[in-house]
Amino acid sequence: MTKIAANANHLSRRFGYEKAYALIREAGFDALDQTLTDMVSPESPFNNPGWEKEAERVRRAADNAGIRINQTHAPFSYPLDIWEKSPDLMSILKRSIEISAIFGAETEVVHPYHHPVYFGHEEEIFQKNMEYYGELIPTAEATGVKICVENMFQMDEIRKHIVHDTCSTLPEFIRYVDTLNHKNVVACLDVGHIALLRQHETPADFVRGLGHDRLQALHIHDNNLLSDQHLLPFEGVIDWKSVAEALGQIDYQGYFTYETSANFAVIPDEFIPARLRYMADVARYLASIIDANRP
Repeated sequence: MTKIAANANHLSRRFGYEKAYALIREAGFDALDQTLTDMVSPESPFNNPGWEKEAERVRRAADNAGIRINQTHAPFSYPLDIWEKSPDLMSILKRSIEISAIFGAETEVVHPYHHPVYFGHEEEIFQKNMEYYGELIPTAEATGVKICVENMFQMDEIRKHIVHDTCSTLPEFIRYVDTLNHKNVVACLDVGHIALLRQHETPADFVRGLGHDRLQALHIHDNNLLSDQHLLPFEGVIDWKSVAEALGQIDYQGYFTYETSANFAVIPDEFIPARLRYMADVARYLASIIDANRP
């Protein structure tokens, strides 16, 4: 049976870990995604002495709420090349994997280096990403955490429209995962990112193309095909029935994990439990379609 998860970053900032995790569990979720993107700031407790104890505190909050942290998101900055100028880049990323292991997470999503807005440097970026992910693999292997390569998009700031980026085409996405060729490197399909590009392959095509072995994590969110809105399914225009059917057809074994918590920003505290229950109901509905389409 497909398990469902909610990303907790907005709620954990708003209510603290303990209350946020309890709310997510009470709404009916099996697990949660706790982002580590705050590690871009030197003030993050995960960038200072005692980071292990802070990670253990977060893990205890999840345990006390009766819910697990199934997935995390590595820190990132735009453009990612800025990180190259920082000698702390790899130590921060490796520590984020170690923190994910303390949380008990199975997977951590790690953004790739980005293409230039205009194509022509794909091979250069490919080799750069192979070195980048390759340096993280030993830490992933030692901790048991799987690194997830994510498909990206970007905005042409001159023409003001969405353009392709790293792993935004199915052949390139497959090439990245297969070339890294390691049991601790898998794919996280961001369904919203794929839809934004409005290309020949649909999100369902990406699911089937990546297949059972590569695809082990998801970022589930909807949009209007014009901007990266991170809406709930059925609040945009993505064909979610076809996505769920494809996930079932490849016998997807990962969690159905939302990346939608920005929608909480304007909701009063009193309505958070109702919103979470609705989110869980939608996820369970789509999970039932996944399960009904398994071989």
